[in-house]
Amino acid sequence: MKSKILILAAVVLLVVSCGTQKSAAVATTQTPAAPVTETAKAAPLTPELAEAKNLYENSCGRCHKLYEAKKFTQEEWKPILTRMQKKAKLDDTQMASISNYINSQL
Repeated sequence: MKSKILILAAVVLLVVSCGTQKSAAVATTQTPAAPVTETAKAAPLTPELAEAKNLYENSCGRCHKLYEAKKFTQEEWKPILTRMQKKAKLDDTQMASISNYINSQL
């Protein structure tokens, strides 16, 4: 009985120690996002555009990686945003705000 408890304690300790290493790896993968923020700080955003940027990052970044606005042209963004509006469950006002943000970054 004591050996089973010791084995179980060792397994739990191993799992917990592995779990802390994973969280450190997550923090490492999030640091490359900092250069994107620095480029956004280079051009000061109005409060409306800052709110739209936040909406873009939180709504779109929830399901997939965020693309830089300059990766696509304004004409290419229109169908992308239209298609994603339904998936992200955004209303027309929110989509207009995100579109304005994307267009301001082009």
